[in-house]
Formats: sequence, structure tokens, C-alpha cells
Amino acid sequence: MHKKKIFILLPDGIGLRNFAFTNFHNLGIENEFDITYWNATPFDLSVLGFKEVKIINPKTHPMTDFYKKALIQIELSQNIKKSKDSIYNSYRFPFSKKNSKEIFKVGIVYWIIFWNNSKQGVTRLRNKITTYERKTKLYFDSLATLQEQKPALVFCTNQRITSAVSSLLAAQDLGIPTATFIFSWDNLPKGTKIIETDFYFVWSEQMKSELRYYYPHINDNQIFITGTPQFEPHFETSLLVSKEIFFKEYRLDASKRYICFSGDDVTTSPNDPQYLLDVVKAVELLNSKGNNLGIIFRRCPVDFSKRYQHVLDKYKDTIVSIEPKWHKFGETWNTALPTVEDLKVQMNTIYHSEFVVNLGSSMVFDFVAFSKPCAFINYEVVNKDYPKWSVKKIYNFIHFRSMPSKNAVIWLNTPDEIENKFEQLLCGSTSKTIQNAQAWFEVINHHPAKLASERIWVAIKTIIT
Repeated sequence: MHKKKIFILLPDGIGLRNFAFTNFHNLGIENEFDITYWNATPFDLSVLGFKEVKIINPKTHPMTDFYKKALIQIELSQNIKKSKDSIYNSYRFPFSKKNSKEIFKVGIVYWIIFWNNSKQGVTRLRNKITTYERKTKLYFDSLATLQEQKPALVFCTNQRITSAVSSLLAAQDLGIPTATFIFSWDNLPKGTKIIETDFYFVWSEQMKSELRYYYPHINDNQIFITGTPQFEPHFETSLLVSKEIFFKEYRLDASKRYICFSGDDVTTSPNDPQYLLDVVKAVELLNSKGNNLGIIFRRCPVDFSKRYQHVLDKYKDTIVSIEPKWHKFGETWNTALPTVEDLKVQMNTIYHSEFVVNLGSSMVFDFVAFSKPCAFINYEVVNKDYPKWSVKKIYNFIHFRSMPSKNAVIWLNTPDEIENKFEQLLCGSTSKTIQNAQAWFEVINHHPAKLASERIWVAIKTIIT
């Protein structure tokens, strides 16, 4: 029997964790697929024994970035008009104006927005992007690759990267079906769905509803509810090591119980160093009362700043920093790539921690997969460098509206109540919180969570049959 060749398009490193470092590849092989990664990342997939075709230095058309930036702003404006909800303004980020060249570029974006700020303008800009991308060297190189390789389907692991547009257009122009994966639970309200494919794979029924709401031209039969492979490693017990091995490797104190503080990126939470300091002080108060606690600090994998260092240095007897094993290939966040080794680090950090503390991250789901609770930080800090930032902005984001019960997490509403809330968490009276968090997990991600890759391959088989 001739195996159907599937091209997995990796326009950047986001897809590596989901589609190269999980069991996704092995399941595809077991299901008699011939899998090739169309790889634009610096990561060499051949070291994993995977077949790959490298995309070298992919370049979009010079106009595409202008149209993309304008398109995102226009979609946010149209979402406000459609929903009568100003929350979409929170997804806007200020344009860089650090020099005259940047100011000129911003002027072009504003000019495009001025002439296209409508539903018709959205369609017009999408057509502009496809017209220009069909003129690029990347488009013609992609045509040549696809004509040689003849895949049955091209599956893109990320819906928002412009460098994927040319390759997907080439596939569509050759009559090859295309699909993409919406990679994060908060992506769709942001207006970041740049690429257009024949089919879409989403996490949940809720995400399907969002996709239909924001992009009504997409039909139900183009959408497959699969869940996300990012949570599958939580159910791989082979990744776990004993407390003795883990504690020895990271020089943890075997007599202590550890709380995990999970950092955010600086844009999401510029006050994280102060929050970490508040947590440390609460832990030290608990220790003065006879407890024996420590903190495992796991920074956001794409945050390479030194902003926590003064806290880590001062409280090194209480905090152990376990660095994510990501590789940095450039200066921007999306040039940091995950590694297979980091999956093991993250899983064991969760497994050997009592609970997690953070500001509104999806780590709540990582921990509830291990039946462990999460505490969300929920108070303001004065920060003269970020005077307009507010914790309220974070929890008003649309993806938090999916929470079926506000009691899915423990809320830390002031620094003074952290000590008491931690005592509640440590005494084990958290079954209701964990139950509510599990219900939330099932809203945002199709369950059983460990079967996402299997459902994706079933969907691929349905498309190409």
C-alpha cells in the first residue's frame, strides 16, 4: 500500500514542542503516513531521525509586514464594532518609533489602516498579501519543492506567521489541501490569524465557536476539534524521575516541600519580580512558624532578562531557579526554541511541586493535569516604568471568560493574604479548586487530553481520503 505523504510546515519554533517533541510523529508513522517536516527553524530534526526539507532564509514580500500590521489593527477595530466590547483595544501593542525609519514605516501602516478600516478592507488586505506573496522567491521555491515531493496535505503548525503564506499558497495553487493549527488558547480574539487554509484544527468546541465568530467565512466542515498535543507529555510517566534523582540534579533540599513560581514574559507581567518577592516573604513567614518550604522558580522560557536576579540572589537559600532548556537563536521572543529536554524539566518541576503561583498563565492546566492546584496573583503594584499596566487588564482578556467557576484557582488578592492562602493550599483542602480547574481544562481543551495527536491524525486521514 502506498503511504500518503504529509508535509508538516514548521514556519517557526512554536510547532516543535507540539508536533516534533510529543508522540505526534510516532503515531503518524504507526498510522502508515509518510511524514516530512518542512522546516524553517534552526533545529535539525534529523537528529531525532525525522525526515525534513529545510526552508532556508524564508523572506516575505517587503509589503507583507505592513499589510499584516494594518490587518491586525483593523480586525481588532471590527471586533469592537461587532461585539460592542472595547476589550479588544487591550490586544493592541504600540508601534516602535525609535528612529525616523521606524516612524516612516508606522506612517505607512496608518495610511493603509485609514483606507481599509472596514470588513471589505480586511478582505482587500488579505488579497493584497496573497498577491504580493505569489511574487516572492519563497513562493517559487515552494512550488518546486511541492512538485518534487508531491505531498497529500500540507499542515502548518501556526496560524499567524507570514512566512508560511507563500508556501501554503503554492500548495493551494497546485491543488494540495492545506490545514493549520490554532496553537494557543488566547490567539483568536487577537486578530492574529494571518494565514488562510482549507481546514483548521482547534482545541475545543469553544475555540471552534470563536473561529466561526471572528471568521464567519469559514464553514463548520472546515474545522476539526482535536485538542492540543502540548498537554500530552503530562500523561507520559516515562518522563518522570524519582524525587531523589530530581532533587539531586537541581540541588533541592529533600527535607523541603516546594512551591513553583512560574514567571510570565515582561509584557504580560512587568511586576513579576515584586510578585516573586512577595511570595518569598510569605514563605519565610511560614517557615518561621515551623514549616519547611522552598520555591522553585521557572521563568518564562522566552524571557532572558535579568529582572529577577536581585530577588534570586538575596533569597538563594529559599529559591532555586530551574532554567527552562530552550535555545536562543536571535533577539526576539520567537527565535527561542524549545528542546526535548525541557519537556522532562517541566514535567518533573510540576510533579515535585505542591502547587503553582503565577499571573494568569495556562500553567493552571499543566498543574491540574497532575491534580495540583494553582494560585493566581491578582493585585496591583506601583511600577513607574509601566504606569498604565494593570492586573485587571490581564484577567479581562476574553480567554478568561471561559472559566466556568471563578473558584478554579486560589486568588491572591493582596500580598498580606498570601501566607494564609498558602497554608490552605498546603493542608490539602483543595479538592474543590482542583475539580473546578479540571472543568475549566475540559472547556478549553477537548478531552481526553492525551488523545489530541490521535485525533489530529484521524482528521488528516479524513481530509485526504
